[in-house]
Amino acid sequence: MDRFSFNQATAKHWPLPDVIAGCAAAGVRSVGLWREPVASFGLARSAALVRDAGLTVSTLCRGGFFGADDWLDDNRRAIEEAAELGAPVVVLVCGGLFGRSLPDARARVAAGLEALTPYALDAGVRLAVEPMHPMFCADRSVVASLDGALALAAPFPAAAVGIALDTYHVWWDERVFELIAKAGAEDRIACFQLADWCVPLPADVLVGRGLPGTGHVDFPPFLRAVAAAGYAGPIEVEVFNAELWSRPGPEILEDTIAAYLACAAS
Repeated sequence: MDRFSFNQATAKHWPLPDVIAGCAAAGVRSVGLWREPVASFGLARSAALVRDAGLTVSTLCRGGFFGADDWLDDNRRAIEEAAELGAPVVVLVCGGLFGRSLPDARARVAAGLEALTPYALDAGVRLAVEPMHPMFCADRSVVASLDGALALAAPFPAAAVGIALDTYHVWWDERVFELIAKAGAEDRIACFQLADWCVPLPADVLVGRGLPGTGHVDFPPFLRAVAAAGYAGPIEVEVFNAELWSRPGPEILEDTIAAYLACAAS
């Protein structure tokens, strides 16, 4: 379980101190954190809490939303927060159309990465462009394929800009393993996240993910492909699921660990 990281979003309603304490008690050494609960608890307090528990932060989510008016200041803050937490990666949910055409919205993302690259390099924090499933293109991310994410990252140093590889968003792509190999060759895999695709999708598709092994994603080929691509970092489980969120945090963590271990052993 050395590489397992528990993404805080998997237990959305579990308070941050309890997440950290629960992970430490369960032998989990890494967590993926979200900016809103970190801000609510306090950035310095959160950093100290993680540090005192002997944990590391695998990722901080989220930056991006480049179509918003305050995108530059907000993303600079995200980079600063990640640096204080010791998180090597800020995951970018790049944002939807914001009233623009699709080409213009994607151009905004490219311009945003160009503007943020110097800050990321100075802070030692990597920006991870997350390609999201095409059903989220209009409102959440105009970066709707792994190929598109790699193309956006290509002009920038790999130390500054990589990609966030989430099985939930890319499992359907017939080129996915070819593109994972390309990402590895270009040193672009900044983080690797697991979630399953379950059907039927709920009315709110945002909360339609499942724990690994509960849906239709074939995880062993992904784990092999990512390992062959040279990625040796944390493997996060990040699941948005309303039914899961309704359960007690310790129970969610226990089931998430079990799902990860079963997946990793396959």
